Amino acid sequence: MSGRAVVVGSGPNGLVAAVALAAAGREVVLLEAAERFGGGLRSEELTLPGRVHDVGATVMALALASPAFRELGVERLVQFAHPPVAVAHPLDDRPAVLVHRDVRRTAEGLGADGAAWRASVGAAARAGLPLTDLLLKPLGPWSGSPRAFASAAAFGLAGLAPATAFARRVFRTPEARAAFAGLAAHSMLDLRAPLSGAYGLMLGTLAHLVGWPLVRGGSQVLADALVARLRELGGQAVTGHRVRHLSELEADIVVLDVTPRQFLEMADLPPAYRRRLRRYRYGPGVFKVDWALDGPVPWRDPAVASAGTVHLGGTLEEIALSEAEMARGRHSPRPYVLLVQPYAADPTRGGHTLWAYCHVPHGSPVDMTAAIEAQIERYAPGFRDRVLARHAMGPAALEAFDANLVGGDIGGGLASVVQFARRPVWSPAPWRTPLPGVFLCSAATPPGAGTHGMGGWQAARLALRTN
Repeated sequence: MSGRAVVVGSGPNGLVAAVALAAAGREVVLLEAAERFGGGLRSEELTLPGRVHDVGATVMALALASPAFRELGVERLVQFAHPPVAVAHPLDDRPAVLVHRDVRRTAEGLGADGAAWRASVGAAARAGLPLTDLLLKPLGPWSGSPRAFASAAAFGLAGLAPATAFARRVFRTPEARAAFAGLAAHSMLDLRAPLSGAYGLMLGTLAHLVGWPLVRGGSQVLADALVARLRELGGQAVTGHRVRHLSELEADIVVLDVTPRQFLEMADLPPAYRRRLRRYRYGPGVFKVDWALDGPVPWRDPAVASAGTVHLGGTLEEIALSEAEMARGRHSPRPYVLLVQPYAADPTRGGHTLWAYCHVPHGSPVDMTAAIEAQIERYAPGFRDRVLARHAMGPAALEAFDANLVGGDIGGGLASVVQFARRPVWSPAPWRTPLPGVFLCSAATPPGAGTHGMGGWQAARLALRTN
């Protein structure tokens, strides 16, 4: 099959689109504005020489669950490193809650709520990859089994609820409620908002189904492996090439790993479609800090040391308050903090590196380093004494690093109910644009944020069917 395709942007969606198009026989050119490939899949020495830090994505559960990455054989391209514990949630006055790969072991640690966890998160995990396949392909004709459809319907009905309502209805103990809140808060939504419960269910399901692994050596390894695969298939990959307008490109197919803001600047669009794109809403930002440490974090509960990901913020009520403050445009003095300690899974990164972020209002200029470190000290007294160097990035720095992170929004757009279906516009095929042969594939298209490559996979498949 002949035909030239150009992919603009080398985030996970752009990389998947480029490889999929090349595998189908198209002549593919991948163009990246930065000097390194990867977009959010980037690793750099942010603190000290030899210390490898993931600037963006680190935990890769969605990569293992994604139909796109499974089709590309991602486990043959890179090595995944699984921490002994997927997620830990420390609490002030009792042992930390641990989410293991094993549902039964997790439930045993939840005491009176063990059965409820098995019946909710565990049930979704038992539905397996057919359920996650459907959740990652939310649009288009149904092609799964009746059993998967029933599981998806049950998941949807439960997940539409706000996380606060779900946690209080399903769980009785502070431990289970707090653990669910920590998972749901990945949504960057007010936990009283509809659909926030679905994020808690999905992330808990992934922990049991595929784990929460890291890529051995850093996330950059995955980006570089996908570029190498593209070149093996005959494609070209170029860095340092910024596309300012589509008129610069000559191709039958153009796939853009950009958000609506960049697309509006790059293209001459019909007025009606332009108005629809301008209504697209971006979400809150994040403030991220990376540290080089002289040893492991001194957690008060030693069990937390084995977790790849740690959720800090206390009880359901405290996390919900923090996220509600952020949704109202305020900065919580005790923010919910998402922390990753890569050394728990991958010893190849040059020592004890650590990163964490908290949610902040869109475009916030406020330095949250002290607030984040205070939350870590709360559960790991003496943490600051371990710090050799730190590197902070607020929303402006994140957007300068990757233009898709508009206002520090790492989700590619607000994760509300409306934008779940209107991402970026109401359409049965939102990856298609009104311009012939031009497709969108960023996190601003379904199924949204995450290292799953599904936006690129869907855009490439649609392009191949129509061009």
